[in-house]
Amino acid sequence: MSLMVDTFGRKVEYLRLSVTDRCDFRCVYCMSEDPCFLEREQVLSLEELAWVGQAFTELGVSKIRLTGGEPLVRSDCDKLVKQLGALPGLSELSMTTNGSRLTKFAEKMRDSGLSRLNISLDTLKPELFTELTRNGKVERVIAGIDAAKAAGFKRIKINAVILRGQNDDEVLDLIEFCRDRELDIAFIEEMPLGIIDERKKSRHCSSDEVKSIISKRYQLSVSNKRTGGPARYYTMPGSSIHVGFISPHSNNFCHECNRVRVTVEGRLLLCLGNEHSVDLKVIVREFPGDIEKLKAAILDAIKLKPKEHIFDVEGEVQILRFMNATGG
Repeated sequence: MSLMVDTFGRKVEYLRLSVTDRCDFRCVYCMSEDPCFLEREQVLSLEELAWVGQAFTELGVSKIRLTGGEPLVRSDCDKLVKQLGALPGLSELSMTTNGSRLTKFAEKMRDSGLSRLNISLDTLKPELFTELTRNGKVERVIAGIDAAKAAGFKRIKINAVILRGQNDDEVLDLIEFCRDRELDIAFIEEMPLGIIDERKKSRHCSSDEVKSIISKRYQLSVSNKRTGGPARYYTMPGSSIHVGFISPHSNNFCHECNRVRVTVEGRLLLCLGNEHSVDLKVIVREFPGDIEKLKAAILDAIKLKPKEHIFDVEGEVQILRFMNATGG
């Protein structure tokens, strides 16, 4: 049972742990075209990240998701996976990845103890994929998805951010892609983090709009599937896959939020849509080996977790940090 309970009675049982702010893509909803990455000494080492993970599991976290940036840019990430996977009380260790390096690392990650994968894929069109990622190749990601399936990963989930006028005409194509490969999929409303030029034009596409598109071909039925994350899941006739919707704008899920994030520079973010944070790196480096002091700092920080986020589709960007610096 989690010892971390915020002032609104929510138990924190889920940690998203960023292993890097770097990425081999430059996705238009995630970072600027010419990002400024952290220097090596500013980021936590794999050993420090594992120690943070241990502190959280000792406080009751049962699920950890490794995020970035792109976690597999850190090519020795399997060492962290092995350390975290051995922690008592951890029921699930997963990763969010752009999939570009899975042909090389999928089997190694699986053998090291990673249990689940979320893979980002917003379009199946090669030219649009390169435009949205600013440099990526969709063929590499699809090959990575197939490599992950071949490595034995089950219930792989595709994450797709739908943008009006850019890829909203591919919703059904993405559904068919996932049905064919038996992949779950989550459609995500764009989150307004960081000032990005492309976001100046209105491109918000709500979950209800995406559901409406899918309903033209398939009837969606509410599923009882829960993963501990914010997605609401549905099923379709003739398929075992689940279709999820993450709706930070149109269906605020803050009242049941059970998660926090730790950035690769050691900042404990208590809410995706607020700037509340606590610097854990100071504790990690000033008191190496003193896990009780680290746990005490985490427990104190949980009291600062805000009630909710407020995202304004039309207003000014309220959160200046980019998604790659936040941890997905």
